[in-house]
Amino acid sequence: MDMADKQDVRTAALVVGPDGVVSGWSESGRLLLGWTAEATVGRPLADLLAAPPPPGFPENHDGGADHAGLMPLRHRDGSTVDALVSTHPLLGPDGRALGHVVTVQRWERRPVIADLAFEQCPFALGVYDPELRFLWINASSGRVIAHSEEQVLGKKYREVLPEFDRSLFPERDDKPYTDQLAEVARTGRAARLITVFQPRGSDYANAWATSIWPVRDAEGRVRAVANWGFDMSAEYWARQRLLILNEASAGIGRTLDVIGTARELATTSVPSFIDVVTVDLFDEVLRGEEPPSVSEFTPGETIVLTRAARHSAKEDADRAPRPTTPVSHTPGSVAARCMTTGRSTVQLAAEPGEGGEWAFGPGLASDPAHWPPGNPLVDASIAADGLTGRITVPLRARGALLGVVAFSRSERPEAFTADDLILAEELTAKAAVAIDNARRYSRERTTALTLQRSLLPQGLPSQEAAEVASRYRPAGTDAEVGGDWFDVIPLSGARVALVVGDVVGHGLHAAASMGRLRTAVRTLADVDLPPDELLTHLDDLVIHLASDLRPADHFQPTGEFGATCLYTVYDPVSRRLTLASAGHPLPLIISPDGTTTPVDAQPGPPLGIGGLPFEATELELPEGSLLALYTDGLVESRERDVDQGIADLLRLLNHAATSLESLCDTVMDAMLPEHRTDDAALLLARTHALDPQHVADWDIEPDPAQVPRARKFTLDQLEAWGLEEASFVTELVVSELVTNAIRYGEPPIRLRLIRDTSLICEVSDASNTAPHLRRARAFDEGGRGLLLVAQLTQGWGTRHTTDGKTIWCAQTLTEPEPR
Repeated sequence: MDMADKQDVRTAALVVGPDGVVSGWSESGRLLLGWTAEATVGRPLADLLAAPPPPGFPENHDGGADHAGLMPLRHRDGSTVDALVSTHPLLGPDGRALGHVVTVQRWERRPVIADLAFEQCPFALGVYDPELRFLWINASSGRVIAHSEEQVLGKKYREVLPEFDRSLFPERDDKPYTDQLAEVARTGRAARLITVFQPRGSDYANAWATSIWPVRDAEGRVRAVANWGFDMSAEYWARQRLLILNEASAGIGRTLDVIGTARELATTSVPSFIDVVTVDLFDEVLRGEEPPSVSEFTPGETIVLTRAARHSAKEDADRAPRPTTPVSHTPGSVAARCMTTGRSTVQLAAEPGEGGEWAFGPGLASDPAHWPPGNPLVDASIAADGLTGRITVPLRARGALLGVVAFSRSERPEAFTADDLILAEELTAKAAVAIDNARRYSRERTTALTLQRSLLPQGLPSQEAAEVASRYRPAGTDAEVGGDWFDVIPLSGARVALVVGDVVGHGLHAAASMGRLRTAVRTLADVDLPPDELLTHLDDLVIHLASDLRPADHFQPTGEFGATCLYTVYDPVSRRLTLASAGHPLPLIISPDGTTTPVDAQPGPPLGIGGLPFEATELELPEGSLLALYTDGLVESRERDVDQGIADLLRLLNHAATSLESLCDTVMDAMLPEHRTDDAALLLARTHALDPQHVADWDIEPDPAQVPRARKFTLDQLEAWGLEEASFVTELVVSELVTNAIRYGEPPIRLRLIRDTSLICEVSDASNTAPHLRRARAFDEGGRGLLLVAQLTQGWGTRHTTDGKTIWCAQTLTEPEPR
């Protein structure tokens, strides 16, 4: 037989009797090995072997059961043929063994090699029919599903492997795999996917990379679906850890709030990494103060923290303890030890491996050398809390201990790995820096807020020109304090100044700048400057402030120290409102009938620009008009623009509200979002008009003979008002002021008496020369008039107008009558 015939033969068959002697030979045997039937029948089968046969081969081999094995056979030409020899018992009618049927397959032939290669492949291989019935699986696939080939052949996938409860194990669902099998069978298009599921009989969820392709017959019809997959758990979980860290980078530290950051750490870790997370912080951290030093702990001391956050994959967030819940860590506890030593601890409820070895699941590191000293620690006590494992990590930032974090597993049976510890420490480190930043910010914000509140009016001054109410609300806890401010300043002549402003920027600088501007406005208001002139002086002050704060070696734009301001003056005698704006929104005015009074004014530039004028606008208001002065933080937000905010504010301003305090609360609650990023101030005023019967004036000729007449006019008016007890002082004051106006002023000269909460005397003339106090010498004939006025009254001053000046003084009335 030539070599071509030998290579073309794949399989041969023969019959062997119970005694191991060949009793039947086939032509395929001659073609495969070169021996004829005459040369082999009657001879022991062992004579065909090129090596000693296995014990009892073939008559008693493997107890008479089927057996296959590789054996070298002798070819007639002297060569050796490696073959897969299979023995099958040959039974008679009575069940007695009559011998064996032996099949021989050449090992070098591809079908034989392929069968063994696929069977021994470390990857999971399987073939299904179009209805997803098992046609074949290899040994690796059998180990994955914990079933042998014989157990699954002819059965549908779901008959063998029911679905997981995805509500309990959403990450262990193999439904995508079966869906993809059905899709390939339906469409005939190959597919690849990664699935995470828990193999039967395993305590670990594994990630599998799978390729699925259709198997077609000669006509191209899909007759089966085949797949292969391999365990890529190590790569998959490493990637998942990176994704968790990436999510933590974006999700932790989004707000400058200690409690909020602690909650971000807890929610970021659940459920992708852990089942339960608790974050315990020192009270000092929650208050924005410096945390205690580890050296301050005394041995045996119980460490009391506050549970800042707790998040569980199973519990409702509403059931979690409130941030005020105290938590005590007793001496010797894992948490206390972690805080005092600064080292993390991993606790496992039980040792999952056999023979004292740790088991970490397929594809994961199992070398204990990867663990830091002392880890992991077997602690059966945590099972009483329903936990399978816990990682406790001290929360440290910039060398300070802030608290402790516990990462616990309850639903997952997997033991922690050294990589899990690294991930927990990375998450904690990110959170620690963010929490410490929030703590430092909270301290600065509290300082700025305290400073700002101390610089704002603690109570609005008593005055009769208008009923006023105000509200101020700082920005949310994740934003710095701004420079919004307001003020109510009583002026001469029963007038009142209503002021609101906003300093550019946030933080301590803005609060301090606001205090400077408010003080400056009060000082300028005492001089009784008109609104436009007052803003001009205030503009110069802001420019000087910018120059003082600018570093000598670095140019800093003046605009960074700018501000806006609205200054208004209301006169209850004339019912006129005079206003000027430096880049600030104009007030909203609602008449007593509910109509909106337009304010025909153009705001000037913000303070700090310099070189541009401010214009004053004057309006006459009906008594009972409602004024609303506000900062842009009230009407502008991320949810709406300024115009929409002003329209919303107008709808909320109920002119008929009986209480301005309640109206302020209503407006602030409705206008401000929960998470506001800017301060907001609101000042409401309802104007009053002074009764004409409480105002008396008289034109005076520039003649000294008019002084006695002025005194008599005054005494008559006080008598009409029932204020005879004030006659002596008022007569003397009027005499001095009128005498000075006649002697040093310019006509026209006018005397006005106003009865309000105080008795006000005003003498006006056309001269711009302002009088001033001076100390008269012993023999001086004059110079004592203003000194007497200052001593006899509770206040006096000079008010400049467009056509001259007014000297005024005020006396407090012991029992002022209501209007």
